[in-house]
Amino acid sequence: MTLWGFDGSTYVRTVKMLLAEKGATDFRQEPVNVLAGEPKSPEHLARHPFGKVPVLDHDGLRILETSAITRYLNDVLPGPSLVPGTPRDRARMDMTIGLVDSYGYGALVGGVAAYHLFPDFVGGKNEEARRQGIENGRKVLDHAMRTRGDSPFIAGALSLADLYLAPILFYVSLTPDKDALFGGPGFAEWWERVQALPSYRATQPNLG
Repeated sequence: MTLWGFDGSTYVRTVKMLLAEKGATDFRQEPVNVLAGEPKSPEHLARHPFGKVPVLDHDGLRILETSAITRYLNDVLPGPSLVPGTPRDRARMDMTIGLVDSYGYGALVGGVAAYHLFPDFVGGKNEEARRQGIENGRKVLDHAMRTRGDSPFIAGALSLADLYLAPILFYVSLTPDKDALFGGPGFAEWWERVQALPSYRATQPNLG
């Protein structure tokens, strides 16, 4: 099994958290540095026509996109399932993942984290993008916590939804805007629980 992508990618970390939760250690990671422009190299464009990470090669199959990779690995690897067993909880998971993909990543990483941590990668500091990132990111987080309700995690037990959101919020937690985003009802309890996961601690990227 080969995982293409560098540890600084939140989506690569999602896959690595899943592998850790499954106890899977028999894989090779081949770094593809997004910040250095490597995904746009001819070699990687041959793997992913749109120059994205992660990409997974396993047993003669090449899989693109985090949603497909995580569903596949959840099915083929032993260990506890990270996809809920009931239609209601699967809907909670899928809804949250959809919101993260469609609205959360761009707001929280492209708008907030990029402003403070890697502005040169997005063409410089954009105060309007930061403002909208806070506004839309808070909507996503508040909805995720309402979806969670009294459950320990977003869709009941730990699921792919938590693994999608946690790596994004790691970057937000390094910014001065974290208090504006992390102050919603129920968030602190969930965030503390997620940060305590061995899979979260074991996959923290080295930013040095």
